[in-house]
Amino acid sequence: MSFNKLNSFMEATLKAFKLAAVSALALSLVNCAPSAKQLKEVVEKDPSIVFAAIEKDPEQFIEVVNKAAQGAQKKAQEKAMAEEGKKRDEEFANPLKPAIDDSRVFFGPKDAKITIVEYSDFECPYCSKGHATVDEVMKAYPKDVRVIYKHLPLDFHPMAMPAARYFEAIAMQDHAKAEKFYNIVFENQGELRTKKEAFLKDAAKKAGADIKRVEKDLKDEKITKIIEADMEEAKKFNFSGTPGFLINGVSLRGAYPFSEFKDIIDRHLKTAAK
Repeated sequence: MSFNKLNSFMEATLKAFKLAAVSALALSLVNCAPSAKQLKEVVEKDPSIVFAAIEKDPEQFIEVVNKAAQGAQKKAQEKAMAEEGKKRDEEFANPLKPAIDDSRVFFGPKDAKITIVEYSDFECPYCSKGHATVDEVMKAYPKDVRVIYKHLPLDFHPMAMPAARYFEAIAMQDHAKAEKFYNIVFENQGELRTKKEAFLKDAAKKAGADIKRVEKDLKDEKITKIIEADMEEAKKFNFSGTPGFLINGVSLRGAYPFSEFKDIIDRHLKTAAK
């Protein structure tokens, strides 16, 4: 946490503690339960009462602040989980519908029961984690899952767009080679940042692509249209960051662990089996 955030947090918790510390005093000043305004007036009139209480037992003050922070965090997490669960149920009932074009590169069996659409950025470190999880998913469900890779290159990742164009240029030659390129880039992402274009050329060679043809196809307007369509679709589904996934139309927004993918996939498979 930064100093400014910590300072703001301490100010906020101090205000809350002020009210709690003087409540007993306020009760002696009025005949019924004090209003918020009355408590505020007491604190403003003599704030030294609160400071004296803190000085008397600073450890207890810190304990109270920490406990309050933990409680607030727990409530926020519970609320977020409840909202996520509700949203997920809604998407199971009314799944999001991305464009599925079998001419695009996909990993896994073409007739898989589960289609994962991955919106990703080759330079994003979280997408690298997402790639590792997708690999784990493919190994766990070799017959039931296929993945279609779509592009969401972010502006602040300068090599994301060039890498996306290389992927599509290689895909124009061979989908299997594009998949190899995809794996090479994500498994060596640090080299993408340091070596830039040289790394992309080297990765394309390692994937078995014809480099002269790649260099020619990189300028193809078809690639521009594919990437733009992917980005527009991601925007339509409110994917503002990367990675993002649609699992038979149910969204996961971020680099979630394997267990989250498994829950959604198993639920889909269970429904399909009925």
